[in-house]
Amino acid sequence: MATSPTTVFTARRVITMDPGVSDATAVAVSDGRVVAVGPVADLRDAGVVDDTFADAIVCAGLIDQHLHPILGATTLMTDVIAIEDWELPGKTYPAAHSAKEYRQRLSEAAQQFSKPDEWLFSWGYHKLWHGGLDRDLLDEISATRPIAVWQRSCHEWFLNSAAVDALHLTAADMTGPAASMVDFAAGHWWETGMNLLLPRLAPVFMSQDRLTSGLHQLVAYLHRNGVTAINEPGLMWALEPWSLYQDILGDPSTPFSSTFLVDARSQADGGMDPADAVADAERQVAMASAGKVRLLPKQVKLFADGAIISQLMQMRDPYLDDTGHPDLCHHGEWMMKPDTFRAFAKAYWNATWQLHIHVNGDAALDLVLDTVDECMTEHPRTDHRTVIVHFANSSEEQVDRIARLGAVVSANPYYPVGFADHYAAHGLGADRADVMVRAESVLRRGIPLSLHSDLPMAPAAPLMLAWCAVNRQTPSGRTVAPEQRISVHDALRAITIEAAYSWRLEDELGSITPGKLANFTILADDPYAVDPLALKDLPILGTVYEGRWFPSG
Repeated sequence: MATSPTTVFTARRVITMDPGVSDATAVAVSDGRVVAVGPVADLRDAGVVDDTFADAIVCAGLIDQHLHPILGATTLMTDVIAIEDWELPGKTYPAAHSAKEYRQRLSEAAQQFSKPDEWLFSWGYHKLWHGGLDRDLLDEISATRPIAVWQRSCHEWFLNSAAVDALHLTAADMTGPAASMVDFAAGHWWETGMNLLLPRLAPVFMSQDRLTSGLHQLVAYLHRNGVTAINEPGLMWALEPWSLYQDILGDPSTPFSSTFLVDARSQADGGMDPADAVADAERQVAMASAGKVRLLPKQVKLFADGAIISQLMQMRDPYLDDTGHPDLCHHGEWMMKPDTFRAFAKAYWNATWQLHIHVNGDAALDLVLDTVDECMTEHPRTDHRTVIVHFANSSEEQVDRIARLGAVVSANPYYPVGFADHYAAHGLGADRADVMVRAESVLRRGIPLSLHSDLPMAPAAPLMLAWCAVNRQTPSGRTVAPEQRISVHDALRAITIEAAYSWRLEDELGSITPGKLANFTILADDPYAVDPLALKDLPILGTVYEGRWFPSG
């Protein structure tokens, strides 16, 4: 029974994402939940009428299905020198389009500090846009100031000699299986090789002050983009500031919810036996399963291959420039070795956990689908809802398998938009680069599709993600694989109800339906009425989170 007055919000249109209520102009809210939705005339007597949104569009709250708060908080607090513009609250970082421009910007950044030993952190570098990078080049920028450059994918680091010395790193420290992903002389760490760097670097790079400022900026950034719910798929307790998440993301003034998943890769990297993993995961969930910032029960993140943005995904056919030269790293990498991946996947599957699996290359997708197929054969499950995460490279035959196996897809639609132009010329070739993220193929087979940013891999702006999926237009103006474009309606579903479905939260989030949380994104214009090329530029007036109005600006 409601304990607070009912408020009836009127609107030019209410986009419910509920097929049972397609034509609404009002929504009634009480105690943070929707109690009714329909025409204004039918709801005027249901409570106190609030016409704040009378001329606006009330849309089901936008969701970013997969992003990384700690990465968003840290990358976007550095000197951002990336391959595209980044618009943040109060500032914009313009793109660097060439090696000359990148090095000039990095040199300028190194000169901005008053203290000669103050660290310069920068994020956004990519070899295909910015040329080669190594310790010698960074030493030319500064031989005395510690410099750490985080590659655009967040799966690689480059340090100069001053940074190596400041962290007291030596070549002798680079031991074990991860050492194969370290070039110490070049100051380069990538994929699991970063495990040999981060214990020394994190206390400097992820200091309490930096994380606090970064998380506050992240909250403002997500709110400006109309986000009402996020999920971090893989909580790394050793690195992530859980208490700060509770304080900042969990603050009543933060207008979105934050959920997290157990991270199986951390268990594997820590030497845990798969037989012990599920019990450990249950312990994690038990201590952090309630509240605005919480772990979702019985959902786990696993990793197959390396990052697409570093072109370290495992591909069926060779990269165009696969010469075997170690600097190119174009043999691809495994983030969890195949045998390890299978063992952990089966342990969680047999315990009826939902698997969310990071996979980028088509060869890695073979591993994932073979593993799910084996799991289904040995221990059949209905509604297992295994999530194929990122979904960069695939074949039509693999999409058929996804459908047959009952998996769902959460794709990053920015991949073809942001990277196809360069990947067509380097690494993949046009035939593979242009068809990345086969979204229409997924929908044509009835597979549930959600979209995510994987912030900072793409902007955490759901309307931008929808724009990418609808238009597939690159910076050069090309429309890549136009047959893979999807409708505005399907794109909106992918950033609302389908995102909630992928987390098993479709009864709480994702549509404006009686009984669900009153989470809305308020738009100035109707996304169904504007030119699809204008979708990403729709003004966002603010959000309603659990019945409370949070205006932008």
